[in-house]
Amino acid sequence: MLPALFFFLIIIFFLSSFTYCKTTGNKYKGDPECSIISSFQFQVHSETQGFHFLHFQVMDERPETELISIPATPRVSTPEIQTPSGQRSPRPAGQKSSTAWTPTSFISPRFLSPIGTPMKKVLINMKGYLEEVGHLTKLNPQDAWLPITESRNGNAHYAAFHNLNAGVGFQALVLPVAFAFLGWSWGILSLTIAYCWQLYTLWILVQLHEAVPGKRYNRYVELAQAAFGERLGVWLALFPTVYLSAGTATALILIGGETMKLFFQVVCGPLCSSNPLTTVEWYLVFTSLCIVLSQLPNLNSIAGLSLVGAITAITYSTMVWVLSVSQQRPPTISYEPLSLPSSSAALFSVMNALGIVAFAFRGHNLVLEIQATMPSTFKNPAHVPMWRGAKVAFFFIAMCLFPVAIGGFWAYGNLMPSGGILNALYAFHSHSIPRGLLALTFLLVVFNCLSSFQIYSMPAFDSFEAGYTSRTNRPCSIWVRSGFRVFYGFVSFFIGVALPFLSSLAGLLGGLTLPVTFAYPCFMWVLIKRPPKYSFNWYFNWILGWLGVAFSLAFSIGGIWSIVNNGLKLKFFKPN
Repeated sequence: MLPALFFFLIIIFFLSSFTYCKTTGNKYKGDPECSIISSFQFQVHSETQGFHFLHFQVMDERPETELISIPATPRVSTPEIQTPSGQRSPRPAGQKSSTAWTPTSFISPRFLSPIGTPMKKVLINMKGYLEEVGHLTKLNPQDAWLPITESRNGNAHYAAFHNLNAGVGFQALVLPVAFAFLGWSWGILSLTIAYCWQLYTLWILVQLHEAVPGKRYNRYVELAQAAFGERLGVWLALFPTVYLSAGTATALILIGGETMKLFFQVVCGPLCSSNPLTTVEWYLVFTSLCIVLSQLPNLNSIAGLSLVGAITAITYSTMVWVLSVSQQRPPTISYEPLSLPSSSAALFSVMNALGIVAFAFRGHNLVLEIQATMPSTFKNPAHVPMWRGAKVAFFFIAMCLFPVAIGGFWAYGNLMPSGGILNALYAFHSHSIPRGLLALTFLLVVFNCLSSFQIYSMPAFDSFEAGYTSRTNRPCSIWVRSGFRVFYGFVSFFIGVALPFLSSLAGLLGGLTLPVTFAYPCFMWVLIKRPPKYSFNWYFNWILGWLGVAFSLAFSIGGIWSIVNNGLKLKFFKPN
């Protein structure tokens, strides 16, 4: 309603000023109402509506084609009136006030013309003020063609769905493995510290999304470039974010395909007479399902899938630890940390376990992208609903991670296999738990992997389409967009099949991506917000940032030690 009223008043102003100037001719050529600036552009971006609702330009006043001379009238013999505009206007002698010289109609130009000059000044001042405080966000027109920023009607509910879907995944299922090396006290303490640390860095990213007035950092790499510089920001952030997007998608294909195979084995049982599919064929089936779902156009359009992923993640996490705790524990269970032959091996094992705890918290590479789907105004900035949704999401994330870690370690102790609690449940209780519950658990994991694939692949889809639109200067057609996503899905499938040993490099690569969650946001806060030097805020963020870098190096070294100690079997095109 307000934009429509605003537009109506502007149109009335220009019509009245034009009619007034045409009526009075050149006598009032110096009137500010007739001397409108030659080029006046005013653009208001209403992100709530998602489009620019006003854009007009007033050209120079056209020169008069005819001069009209009005004879001078002696001031003493001419009655004067005070016009509404505050100027003296001579009235011809003997002419009454009801003539056309001073029209009295409500919609007459002389009645409306006083609005012109004050309104023009108000609009100019309003434009400058709103640009100064950042209400008129300067957007890249290309953003309207890209899947992350194509739709900006997100809300706190969408933020909660996306963050919960991205935050809970298969990494949570291996948390009991870390407890087998750390024990009860150090395991719970490290998990609590990591949770609080990543929640703080999440808050930093939400606040930095619109840290500069008039600018929205819609992608993690853009914020890194603003903080560290154009080149250094790309070097620091591009590889970790690409790995967290494409690498996670490849891992989801492998886990989803293997879980589908387990689901088929549980449901089919020993009575199944059909020829089972191979592991690679299950990967292909899962990849095909992912490609079909990836045809949804933008990030907001997959909010329903994120809701499904969030529900399934909470459900299967709860079922896994409840089923594990409710069963009889193995008789040889022990809660003492695993003993290793040397102190160096023990140290690297602890580093590897801390890396597992840190890798359980994911999704920071998607925070800015999720927030970019929300409208933002000076009165209602996007960080308010984003933080509200993120708080709800991470409450449920804590309700998933802590019970899985504690309950899984209580149920299996240091007998926990390296594959995590799901493998332990299948290995120890596949015969004592009803097949229906096991099958339902596996099916929920498959649904969660399908949903997580979509949100983690969206930055890659955005990069493909950004390259296309920047070269062609036009949006992607539905066929081009579909082609990109089919290509991406099958490339991920090919990498997972051709290089199955990449899972052995997860510790090394994960250590290199750890700063995205724990280090870079702290540095960005200091470099962009610039807190007072040597203040508590300044020291706190610098210390956290460098601690994140140190842990990243330590976890990477731990990953290298694990490869050296266990060996790396380079099996090409031979998945398990």
